[in-house]
Amino acid sequence: MARKNEITGDELGRGQVAPRPRGTRSRITNLSKMLPDVDGRSTIARRYRDIFIAIVADQGGIDQCSESRLQLIRRFSAAAVLAETMEAKLANGEQIDVGEHALLTSTMVRVAQRIGVDRVPRDVSSPSLADILREEQ
Repeated sequence: MARKNEITGDELGRGQVAPRPRGTRSRITNLSKMLPDVDGRSTIARRYRDIFIAIVADQGGIDQCSESRLQLIRRFSAAAVLAETMEAKLANGEQIDVGEHALLTSTMVRVAQRIGVDRVPRDVSSPSLADILREEQ
């Protein structure tokens, strides 16, 4: 059973990640932790996790994502949290480095292009009775 603030493979639509036993893989590979040495209960950690899960869902689920795509999604999630943090400072009347914000935004655009910004629908249609009967024959 997953502990609080942990991601389960089922939550992301992915079963076993690799054929090795769970005990021989890292917690990050098993998706029981998002980042090493991070508690996961902070506002920023929860937001990072939410963005990651939302983008994976947009990509059709974790089963549809290669490891390299997952890594890009992780990088995008981190950049998004940084951008939101900067924008919160701006909204509170604090000064931010506009050049740093522009560079971060530009980087996010490039990463998003690599990930793909179009939603990939999951096939959630259930087979018709005729399809089930054909399979049984």
